[in-house]
Amino acid sequence: MDSVAPPGLSLVSVLSLLACSIQVLAAVLLARRYGGRSSAEDRWILMWLFYDVIVHLTLEGPFVYMSLVGTVETSEGPLAELWKEYGKADGRWLISDPTIVSIEILTVVLDSLLAVLLIHAVLRDKYYRHFLQVSLSVCELYGCWMTFCPDWLVGSPHLDTSSWIYLWVYLVFFNGVWVLVPVLLLLQSWFSLRQLHMLRADGGVNKKTA
Repeated sequence: MDSVAPPGLSLVSVLSLLACSIQVLAAVLLARRYGGRSSAEDRWILMWLFYDVIVHLTLEGPFVYMSLVGTVETSEGPLAELWKEYGKADGRWLISDPTIVSIEILTVVLDSLLAVLLIHAVLRDKYYRHFLQVSLSVCELYGCWMTFCPDWLVGSPHLDTSSWIYLWVYLVFFNGVWVLVPVLLLLQSWFSLRQLHMLRADGGVNKKTA
């Protein structure tokens, strides 16, 4: 009996990756437009934050809508096709899985709001910048954990890793970005707050010895 080769790149997958590339380009342009006077480090952070908001509102927002009025599987249109493509790797996104939809509602509403406020805080150098940055990063990491942990605990019945594009591009890369970047942002906040604390402590010592 002949074995069936695992699926590879298709026209829909290429178009989906192209759409994601356009989102990245939009984030780069927005970061250059509004973050020109920011440090190089903050420009990278702004680029991520713009990309974060764009993805939450233009991809995950429509997913939530489709899932609340029906399912991705029964929906039509370009965005439905994009989610159907991703659903080949994780079938829960096709059937309005309650856990996934609940996480995405929180992501679209809360994470988008936090990201917009954080963009403002970075651009205006607000005192609450790192409070928002830590809050957003923890929310993103929690969302990733709750997306996959429930399925892992029952043996990952909804995940299809038979194709390299399903495993390494859809599941590992696109979800891994939302783990790696929040961790880096948490580290950046840690070192920034540590530096501020040290400066404050040094200032207190100088006042006592003056």
